[in-house]
Amino acid sequence: MTAAGMTSFDDVYALPDPRGYFTALAPYGYQTPAHAQPVFRALARGLGPGRRTVLDLCCSYGINAALVNHDVTLDELYAHYTAPEAARLTTEELLARDRAFYAARRRADAVRMIGVDIARPAVAYAVAAGLLDEGHTDDLEAAEPGEVLRSSAAGVGLITVTGGTTFLTGRTFGRLLSAVGRPVPVAAFVLRSHDFRGIADCLRAYGLTVERVPGTSPQRRFTDAAEQRRAVAAVRALGEDPTGKEASGWYHTRLHLAHPPA
Repeated sequence: MTAAGMTSFDDVYALPDPRGYFTALAPYGYQTPAHAQPVFRALARGLGPGRRTVLDLCCSYGINAALVNHDVTLDELYAHYTAPEAARLTTEELLARDRAFYAARRRADAVRMIGVDIARPAVAYAVAAGLLDEGHTDDLEAAEPGEVLRSSAAGVGLITVTGGTTFLTGRTFGRLLSAVGRPVPVAAFVLRSHDFRGIADCLRAYGLTVERVPGTSPQRRFTDAAEQRRAVAAVRALGEDPTGKEASGWYHTRLHLAHPPA
């Protein structure tokens, strides 16, 4: 169990390729990247010249990069990585297959993608598969970004995150925005059981206006009744109503958009 009261899936990020990630999450219907796909694509298309770089925070195996830059759906990725033929491949064979798979589906409006995640095997695979143009494993909760990430961050026009805010504080976002050197939009899908106010305060301190987009999206089913009870209690403690959402067996996320006032 994580500090946030959630079942831990940390072990899947230590694997050399994404098969374990999709196999572990499929039974619970994890789907936040699918909800993020049209939002992140639209925001990426709106980036101006010289700023068409997206930094995906907590990028893991480059799932958001795959969905933003390629004609593929999350359901297709589940099928791609959990199919019997995928299970028979070595990691090297899977990587060769993935390079061809994504190259054939690359969109004409693809943007430059930078990933940041402390899970080294996941980031390494995403870079090797061609999903990320750069991958960084800096732990921004613990330290300032290294020189390589700081140099790359200067060209970022959008920061995205799906779910990772549960395990982060304003320190990570403050350090990223300092490295970027100017206020840039941040699009974050945040669990309703997580208090986002500390991060939102940090984003405002860097000159961003933070909005909560109306409505919520299911994230995944709970792994057991105890996880559900903890989530329902957390949602109520934040003044939200779990009826039809967490009380019905699903984590839900809300999109928070932070943008320069102009």
